[in-house]
Parts: sequence; structure tokens; C-alpha cells
Amino acid sequence: MNDKLKVLLVDDHTVVRAGFRMLLSSQDFIEQIMDVDRGELACQHYNEFQPDVVVMDLSMPGIGGLESIRRLIQLDANAVVLVYSIHDEIIYVDRALQAGAKGYVSKNSAAEILAEAVSVVASGKQYIEAGLLPEQYNTIHNDEDKLREVIDVLSPREFDVFCLLAKGMTVREAAADLCLGYKTVANYSTQIKNKLSASTAADLARIAITLGIIKSH
Repeated sequence: MNDKLKVLLVDDHTVVRAGFRMLLSSQDFIEQIMDVDRGELACQHYNEFQPDVVVMDLSMPGIGGLESIRRLIQLDANAVVLVYSIHDEIIYVDRALQAGAKGYVSKNSAAEILAEAVSVVASGKQYIEAGLLPEQYNTIHNDEDKLREVIDVLSPREFDVFCLLAKGMTVREAAADLCLGYKTVANYSTQIKNKLSASTAADLARIAITLGIIKSH
């Protein structure tokens, strides 16, 4: 019986994908690897390839990582998605797990951590890299808890736009970063501000700082 794994790797950077593929190919418990550059293709090829684990980046053009996770879970309630992202803030881990991810690893971690995480989530367990969720994770202060509830009303794409605007990007810069139209992001911006009762970019930044998405200085 062949119990080696099939892995679907989703990342929009060609060099990064090549590096991940090389790393994962060197693991004796992995047999096949397919890589694609965006979430839409992951959803398109999922049923055909039937991966045991999907290794998903979050910051990608198109529908983005969070929405991709949600759609993969809709395709297959048992889909195993491991997020491998540059973002190591709690709120990103939170959103990924809510979307249906089974694990989360930071790209700042040692390479062997990714291989270990793939093995663990494939076995049916959850894997969150040590240090990403602090001990006080389940005892959030009331004010932050309320804000987190508000953030939950944002769609995955609205959340992506919110993070960029809160970090100081203009609508045009955010549109370019996400490969979306200017009007589309402008509409997202309006919806986000309405949902969060925010009037300015400074208001968005304040909310993001409270949630730990960006660091205050």
C-alpha cells in the first residue's frame, strides 16, 4: 500500500514555488507535487489532482489565500490546507483557521518546519508553528474581542484590502498589489469603512494596531 503524500503548492512567486518544491521533493514521505500560482487554479485542479495536503500562501493576486481556503473546503469538507505565509500576526492565523485551514507556518521559520507541518496535518492533526499563538490567545481583552468580532464581518477579500489600507497604502497602490481594478478596491474601501464605522485611513490603522496586524511605534 502506497501511503506517500500528494501535495498541491499554491504561491504566486515562481522562485518561491521552486524552492518549496525542491524542499518537499527531498522528503521521502512525499510522492507527487503540483504547483500553481494562484487560488483559482488550486480550486480548478483540486478534484483532478486530489492532493493530501494543500500548502497555501495568503497574499496572492486574484481571489487570495483566505477565499481560496474557503472555496476548497466547499469543494471538499475534508480538504487539508496548510498555510505557509509571510504574515505571522495572530489575526492572520485566526482568519486562516476560521476559513478552514488545518495548520499555519510562517515563512520566517526554518525550512524543516514546513516539512514537519505537512506530515502532521496529513495525519489529521492541527499544526500551528510554536510562537504564532501566544499563551494569552484565549484570554483576549474585551475591547479587542469586540473589534475582532467586527473584523469577522469582513469577507476574505475585504480583509486583504483592509490590511493594505491600514498599513498606509492608497487605494491605487492596494489595487496594484492585489491585481484588482481601482474601482473594485475603491468599492471595497467604502464597504470596509462602513462595516467598521471608520472614516479615515487613520481609523483603519488604529483598528489594525489594536488587533496586532500592524505594530505601533
